[in-house]
Amino acid sequence: MTSDWEKIMTTRLSHQAELAKAKLAEQDINAVVINKQSSAYPVFGNHEVYVPTKDAILARIILDNETTAS
Repeated sequence: MTSDWEKIMTTRLSHQAELAKAKLAEQDINAVVINKQSSAYPVFGNHEVYVPTKDAILARIILDNETTAS
């Protein structure tokens, strides 16, 4: 990713990363999921969620509130 994007989340679960992306999209924050899992050994590696640097603080707050609200 370029320097104007910031990683805000890392997870081993693809669905967790996709849910975070969808939650951010609901708040009009563009997010992308990068799959860093090994294709040969899928148990190794993570999924990373990136947002534009200008939205990183707000995105973290949204995701933190989502996990604590449950």
